[in-house]
Amino acid sequence: MERVRVGVVGCGAISAAYFKMAPRLPILEMAACADLDPEKARARAAEFAVPKVCSVAELLADPTIDVVLNLTVPKAHVPIALQALEQGKHTYAEKPFGVNREEGRKLLDDASARGLRVGCAPDTFLGAGIQTSRKLIDDGAIGRPVGFTAFMMGRGHESWHSSPEFYYEVGGGPMFDMGPYYLTALLNLLGPVRRVRGAATIAIPERTITSQPKHGKKIRVETPDHICGILEFDNGAVGTIITSFAVLHSTQDGKFPITIYGTEGTLKVPDPNGFDGAVQLRRAGEPEWQEAPHAFPTGYGRAVGLADMAQAVRTGRTHRCSGEQAFAVLDIMQAFLDSSEQGRALAPGIQYQRPAPMPTHLPFGILD
Repeated sequence: MERVRVGVVGCGAISAAYFKMAPRLPILEMAACADLDPEKARARAAEFAVPKVCSVAELLADPTIDVVLNLTVPKAHVPIALQALEQGKHTYAEKPFGVNREEGRKLLDDASARGLRVGCAPDTFLGAGIQTSRKLIDDGAIGRPVGFTAFMMGRGHESWHSSPEFYYEVGGGPMFDMGPYYLTALLNLLGPVRRVRGAATIAIPERTITSQPKHGKKIRVETPDHICGILEFDNGAVGTIITSFAVLHSTQDGKFPITIYGTEGTLKVPDPNGFDGAVQLRRAGEPEWQEAPHAFPTGYGRAVGLADMAQAVRTGRTHRCSGEQAFAVLDIMQAFLDSSEQGRALAPGIQYQRPAPMPTHLPFGILD
């Protein structure tokens, strides 16, 4: 099958994960890279043998590029994607899909009108951890899902990140930063959401960077840094999600931050920011937790969602990390904030359909 040529826009920290994984995914050819800082692009090209370094404008205009991989900051995700679509290219971005519902809808509509694909991270739900958890739920291992908890709580990024400002801008915060991992996992495990309720606050209005090279710089927090949400699913499950950059000494279980409770048992789901975490199951009457064997291939990393979309471009099937799924997540994240402001429960603004599970019978790297 002919490989799909990928041009990477944005050569920051996350780009290394894509470049490292891509050689194990035969559908992908990492053909070019660009960054507003040309030195970053040259460094990545040298590190990973990328054949072409160019400006962003040159990459977007290059007729040999099939897919633009957009690894820019959140506020640039949609503007870059729209430019890629205008040049006739499919586009795949890091999360979040957009900084608000309106620009996300514009991107979906533009892609549909042009007959082009839009994909979006996270792709961690394609790993063995979440896929095994989904199969157990679908197979009835815990009976009918009744509830869940999903917790991501910490103090924020200013103590370690070199440029943490965007985490506290609109389109950032713990929900838009980490919520996509948790919500994408929950949607894949439990299906469509019926109703959303949220409560959000800016707990720490000003932050001080203690990392280098911006040590001592003040950050004004523009978006809630502590968000609590309740999700009611169509299947009847009701549960709680908390994302926070404002807490110390969290007691959450870092290995199993999501727990699904059913009528016949309970499932501990691994960190949705990883691919191959262990899954634990405890059914009614069992005295101990049991580790469930992975039902899907292990070893995938960031870029598997991009490869899945590239394979879908060649075969015509639906890709799993779709723009529609990412928009459903964006819609829910925005709904938490809207619900908090309005003091009422809200219904999702888009119909959601779970993507197909990962295949178990194909060799590693072949995604059909």
